[in-house]
Amino acid sequence: MWALARGGHEGRLTETVIDSTQGTNPQLLDFASWPAIAGDHSCSPADMLNTILTSDWILEVADINARLRIDLADSADRNARVNALRRSDLRLQNADADYATRAGSSKVHFLMSLPHVLADAHSYELACTKGGVELNAVGAYAWYHHSALVKATRLSADVLTNADRSSLAISALADEAFAVHFLEDMFAAGHVAGTWGDASQRKGTHDYYNENGLKTSTWNGRNIVLTGDAWMREEDAERAAVAVQRSIEQILDAGDGRHSAMVSRTEEKTLTPDSLDVCNNAVMPSRDADPHFETMLEPVFLLTPVPGLAYGLGELPRFRAELGMFVGFSPALRGSILASGYGKDQTTAGVSGGIETSVRLGLGLDGVLNEAGDGLVFLDLGWRQDGSSSIGLVEAPGIANYGSLLAAIPGRSSFSARMRMPFYLVPGDLLLVAPFLLFTSPETLLKMSVKASNGGLIPWQSGLATSLGRFQFVLGREIGVYLFGRTKERDAMFGFGQKANGSTGLLLLSYRATQVEFPILEYRPFRQFSIDQSSGIMVQFYGGIDIPHTVETLEPDAGVPPPELKTIWYLGARLVFNWRHYF
Repeated sequence: MWALARGGHEGRLTETVIDSTQGTNPQLLDFASWPAIAGDHSCSPADMLNTILTSDWILEVADINARLRIDLADSADRNARVNALRRSDLRLQNADADYATRAGSSKVHFLMSLPHVLADAHSYELACTKGGVELNAVGAYAWYHHSALVKATRLSADVLTNADRSSLAISALADEAFAVHFLEDMFAAGHVAGTWGDASQRKGTHDYYNENGLKTSTWNGRNIVLTGDAWMREEDAERAAVAVQRSIEQILDAGDGRHSAMVSRTEEKTLTPDSLDVCNNAVMPSRDADPHFETMLEPVFLLTPVPGLAYGLGELPRFRAELGMFVGFSPALRGSILASGYGKDQTTAGVSGGIETSVRLGLGLDGVLNEAGDGLVFLDLGWRQDGSSSIGLVEAPGIANYGSLLAAIPGRSSFSARMRMPFYLVPGDLLLVAPFLLFTSPETLLKMSVKASNGGLIPWQSGLATSLGRFQFVLGREIGVYLFGRTKERDAMFGFGQKANGSTGLLLLSYRATQVEFPILEYRPFRQFSIDQSSGIMVQFYGGIDIPHTVETLEPDAGVPPPELKTIWYLGARLVFNWRHYF
């Protein structure tokens, strides 16, 4: 069958069905790569085969996955594994623009939840394959496996030209590879635990059980523990391989004419792969009952795991990813290194400290692809109180006796506002293009948003996991604005200036100031997340500018032109506690 399928495609398909010698940078694709391309990098067998035979980017995808296999094998701990996934997902998103959105378009990769504890294999199988039910892994496997069996049977039953036999063989293999993708999905713990709940619950539950494992049993009564996806163990792969082998053997038997009943159907005969699109269809299509096929499906299906119960008594614990709207509370301690004071003649650097608190409203998009992601969007409003600066107004003996009265920048308070939003290429670009793309090309906007939430077009803002915590470069993602002197009584300070009599001396000034702050690097030692709340400690390193304005002379000569004050820059760090409640 593979030899027939390769006819005319020798420049893209390997000579052997499975080429175990292939490593990184492959130039050809073997049949073993097809199920991996199905579903995650294509939406139907027809789409998959076209991608395999004609696209250049799919070879890059094969190289990325080969490198991921090596990196996962070399990962000594969880952080190394998370970073390997981070590199792989970012590269996959660059190679395949639809990678992140394609798999999330339906629940087809997951098992339908068990309706009740007394459901048996036959009734569950019928429920999953019935026309009109939500797309699911069992239904998708059955649909494409059926299509592959019909085509394989026709290889021995129909009178065909050599060209038609080649087309039929490659189409049958494409249908079966697409079916195998969903058969393999049935053995991943996060796909077995159940699909009910919103997107946040599905994502969080999927990730939790894939990593931490799930005890269940197969429909033929064997007790098993599953992990899944990037956390898959060798025994998980071997368990799935037994079912895959049995499925492919049925295709080979059909090609040898052992399932002739499969061609006695009313469906239109075709030489092309199945076109059922799992990305744009939400429900299973109807198909006439075929007792012969149901008999063939049973020995494969009985090897698969029993899924978790639907919502209600006995359900598996659910977990949630940080996806969705939230309200939060975020107090912080801060310390800054000031380049100088406001005075023109002040050049001495100093420090200042303060406390702040704020409430925020936002949208969590953390971990759309993996833990390295950060699509956090929020707006927060708050209050800040600073102590006086360590810089004195003048450097003279005994000045310390005056305490903060003669500090270059006395203690003060401000209203605060912060905004955070990921960007695609340059800060703020999503805000600019969203009004246009929302109506002209929402699909493009979605792709840009996904890429932005995972580090941007140049992914230098994705998180890096280490044994000490998570680091992330965030310059351009967040801006803070502090408005000093906006209360009923403005801030006051001493400054040197010219008095009414022409002499130079101390003047009491009132002023306002605006600080604009740009976080640069974040370090998060830990974060905890429950069903609907998260909390964590973060150290945020920042830079900013402090702009004094609206300066007036109060004493001793009110109305005298005040001295000119200069803008100063500063660097600092905030120790932030973040708490969020997700709706």
